Amino acid sequence: MAGPVAEITMQWRERLVFEAGAPGQPRVLVDGDSKVATSPVEMLLVAAATCTASDVVLILEKQRVTLRSLEATVKGTRREQQPRRYTALHFVFTIAGDGADEVKARRAIDLSLEKYCSVVASLAPDIRVTYDVQIR
Repeated sequence: MAGPVAEITMQWRERLVFEAGAPGQPRVLVDGDSKVATSPVEMLLVAAATCTASDVVLILEKQRVTLRSLEATVKGTRREQQPRRYTALHFVFTIAGDGADEVKARRAIDLSLEKYCSVVASLAPDIRVTYDVQIR
């Protein structure tokens, strides 16, 4: 049985610049040349970071952590030959909050990356996903 269906619409603007988004939501610019906006392959990193961060926020709340800040940097390693897909992703999470510690943060990140994050789960299974965490 099929589950929920996600939908976006995309419009070409000029050159390799597109505008896209979910119906009724604000649009984002995407630039295939990465000159005036985030590129499609960079947008995949944005999606992975924000998907994982959403899970981490919810899990830390359940762990009774009061977040003050959460930042993530994601570096993606790509193949040299076409298709130049990602072969590895490395996240660096920086978390600050009352009750935040490395054990809770790692538990939340592990749960997201291994179980809950739909974006990471949708990636090819041979992509190596690693992370570091910093508590402030």
